[in-house]
Amino acid sequence: MQAIYFDQYGPADVLRYGDQPTPVPNAGQVLVRVRASSVNPIDWKVRQGDLKLLTGTKFPKIPGRDVAGEVAAVGDNVTRFSVGDLVFGMHSEGVGGANAEYALLSDDAAAFIPEKLSFEEAAAVPLAALTALQALRDKGLLLSGNRVLINGASGGVGTFAVQIAKALGAGEVTGVCGPDNAELVRSLGADRVLNHHEHDFTKDLSRYDLIFDAVAKSSYRASRPALRHKGRYVTTDPNPFDMVAGKLASTVSDKKMNVLLAKDRGTDMALIAAWLQAGAIRPVIAKTFPLPETAEAQRFSESGKAAGKIVLTVA
Repeated sequence: MQAIYFDQYGPADVLRYGDQPTPVPNAGQVLVRVRASSVNPIDWKVRQGDLKLLTGTKFPKIPGRDVAGEVAAVGDNVTRFSVGDLVFGMHSEGVGGANAEYALLSDDAAAFIPEKLSFEEAAAVPLAALTALQALRDKGLLLSGNRVLINGASGGVGTFAVQIAKALGAGEVTGVCGPDNAELVRSLGADRVLNHHEHDFTKDLSRYDLIFDAVAKSSYRASRPALRHKGRYVTTDPNPFDMVAGKLASTVSDKKMNVLLAKDRGTDMALIAAWLQAGAIRPVIAKTFPLPETAEAQRFSESGKAAGKIVLTVA
């Protein structure tokens, strides 16, 4: 199969497009003929070597988490899916593996693509939507009527977080983004939109029940004054110092900090698929690149200028 891969850590220039072995499904896995994938910040952080203590030094590595395509083969004990089914989900093994013509998904992590979605739209969903859902519901313990702030509301995770907060019953959703993306964030259901160049949300004393820092650009320490009694702060990628300091501080405060690492949970994908089919949420695509241009797509992601998800199309 053709795939994006790298043989060493480094800048986007280390990415190559060429032949790699086609994976074989084990028991409980499906092999997907990938029609579209995506780029997430975790992809270029792995490529740069930021997580090499976890990802190791075995090469080559194929990046990518988001899979959308057709089931090409099934492993033993797979009963939910058959060859030809259109599925999407998050590839969670190792460093990824989705930026290729074929990729594996766990049977219990995949879901059927809603009829109204294209492959490109479906590929924009899994990691970002799972992160938003699990951060708000599981770590943030979002309750009906809560005041919620999404920092980074125009990004891949943030665009889903605004919509999912509303779907979960938030009373007021505030989105923080740049001025160019304010209308987009309002169109997704935000009740308030703050320009991060002009407004420091951490000065909104005791306003929010839940702050979700979808871009890890703030901190628990800075955000704590903006939380109400029993407020919750959730982040996706804190620096180690802030994580330790925040956890220690939250043990003696009624305002809590949590860190979210998304899980490839099929029941959550099914819920997300139902919301997508009903029109309660929708993917936002910033730009689409063909698979061989993944290096350029990762550079665009690194620029921080993408509003929504960066999608890769696979021929």
